[in-house]
Amino acid sequence: MDSAVSVFALLADAVRVKIVLALRDVEMTVNHLADIADLDAESVLLELTALEDVGIITHEPDGRRDFYRLTNERAGALAANAIFHAQDRDAALQSIVPA
Repeated sequence: MDSAVSVFALLADAVRVKIVLALRDVEMTVNHLADIADLDAESVLLELTALEDVGIITHEPDGRRDFYRLTNERAGALAANAIFHAQDRDAALQSIVPA
């Protein structure tokens, strides 16, 4: 149970969710992920380290670059489902409370 809580805590951050979603179908370098997250590479590397520490992602060195990927598809699905849930909830609230 504690490890599940750790995963949810890590995914309670918009930058980490962007990273996980970006890695759903492809491996990427720190610089590519930094462009997606609109952060510097050093900041993204800190986020990647946190995600790797709990086993959500892994990396493989390739010469002077490291390629990051999800360890399995579950984390990507979890992040995507959270977004879908939030969109459904927002739509339901808008139908109840007119703007």
